[in-house]
Amino acid sequence: MEITKHASAHWQGGLKDGKGTLSTESGALSDTPYGFRTRFEGKPGTNPEELIGAAHAGCFSMALSMQLGLAGLTAESLATKAEVTLEQDEGGFTITAVHLSLLARIPGAKRADFESAVEAAKTGCPVSKLLNAEITLDASLES
Repeated sequence: MEITKHASAHWQGGLKDGKGTLSTESGALSDTPYGFRTRFEGKPGTNPEELIGAAHAGCFSMALSMQLGLAGLTAESLATKAEVTLEQDEGGFTITAVHLSLLARIPGAKRADFESAVEAAKTGCPVSKLLNAEITLDASLES
């Protein structure tokens, strides 16, 4: 099975004074502003690292849901946060790491089953496979 999703970016101007918009096929983003100021100065809008973090947190949560299902478990809730690290190096900027934090509520889950499902989801989620970065994870199971 192959699935193709579409997104677009439009940009005007130079790096620091320019501005752009991002849109997605689904309409979740529709001419959403982005630029140097939204990326490095905390101005309103989005940036690529924020979007990668959201994509990774969402992908991991879905992959974990699948892994839990294979173990006969269903999550009551999975709250995943992603922290994306962007560092400047000789070649420019590089995303060097993503740290995922998970707070899970899974009725009847045993710690060993939970940890196994978490590790399989971390390495198996398509966004994890895409990223050339160190991926770390803290996972907490609420009882």
